[in-house]
Amino acid sequence: MTITENKSSNSLELVISGRLDTGTAPELEAKLKQIDKDTQTLYLNLQNIQYISSAGLRVVLLAHKLMLPTGGKMIIRSPSAFTKQVLEATGMDSILTVE
Repeated sequence: MTITENKSSNSLELVISGRLDTGTAPELEAKLKQIDKDTQTLYLNLQNIQYISSAGLRVVLLAHKLMLPTGGKMIIRSPSAFTKQVLEATGMDSILTVE
């Protein structure tokens, strides 16, 4: 998995590529916990995710929860076909904002 950051004044986009599973989820979790508290909008670009497991979904949900206390929001941007299917199957697409 690779994570690329695109930062602007008060938003951050994390472009994630590869597999988001038990082996790679801790890396994303560590990155999420380092996000500046001034960040108002966090975008998770999941366009290049080939596979996402329950561990990956947990970290995506964690991203959402980390943004709430500061009044921020997390938006999933361009999910891959597989990721979109998993979000729909688990009902997470109704909880999270997906563009």
